[in-house]
Amino acid sequence: MAPPTGTTGTELTRKQRIYAFALVTTLFFTWGFSYGLLDVLNAHFQTVFGISKLQSTMLQLAYFGAYFLWAPFAGTFKGIHIGLGLYSLGAIFFWPSAKFEKYGGFVGSTFVIGCGLATLEVAANSYISVLGAPEYAAARLNFSQSFQGVASFSGPLIASRWFFTGANATSLGTVQWVYLAVAGLGIVLNVLFLWVAGCSSILWELKKIISFAELPEITSATSGEVASAEHESFWKQYRCLFGWVAQTAYVGAQVGVAAFAVNYFVDQGVGIGQAKASDLFSFCQITFTVGR
Repeated sequence: MAPPTGTTGTELTRKQRIYAFALVTTLFFTWGFSYGLLDVLNAHFQTVFGISKLQSTMLQLAYFGAYFLWAPFAGTFKGIHIGLGLYSLGAIFFWPSAKFEKYGGFVGSTFVIGCGLATLEVAANSYISVLGAPEYAAARLNFSQSFQGVASFSGPLIASRWFFTGANATSLGTVQWVYLAVAGLGIVLNVLFLWVAGCSSILWELKKIISFAELPEITSATSGEVASAEHESFWKQYRCLFGWVAQTAYVGAQVGVAAFAVNYFVDQGVGIGQAKASDLFSFCQITFTVGR
């Protein structure tokens, strides 16, 4: 099958590249904000539901378990719209979960959010990587992902003021409203991508997995190499396999530390409450973002 006619990222005008880059980078902010809220919910649910620290990690298991189980199928969908739809649906179901105070409902809703975000990441990372000169692909990805970092420290800041203070410290009322706003953000972005006419498929070598709103159709400048790699056994693509191992170790370390950061600060016995601990965790996320 011949690849569809299209342009390579280097053939786009500067205006086209900036527009496409900015629109897709909003998605990095979206899943960064969701992840920033996730780690502070652990400590909050321990208080509200009276569960152990180990039980509270079901949220992380559901979130990243969705990535593991759903990611292999994520590429078969039109990533942006399906991803944002699942993201909004999961966030909306936080409302009845809070209303009926069902921890299992939160875990299930988090899994749905994770499925949506896995779909978005497959789409956004792939597009950014080919949106320009190949030698700068890693730099573009790091820059886009820095907006994920900006969003990730805003979650703990919100939690310190609305999850852990006053009557909110032992209730789920603010969780309902915050996640309703998260669902609204997903819906607005989905409408934006639908509203801007002219959706087109890109990345033929990735099996035409992505549909974007008025973004230019892009094909890889190294399509010959990609076509050659497609005929090679997956288990012989060692860079991909070693990259998977490295990514798993990196994310595992990051999530393991972040999931218990609020608990760690509180447990030091130096008078740090959950609200202050959430602020401190946000500062940790800021340093991580600056480093990136």
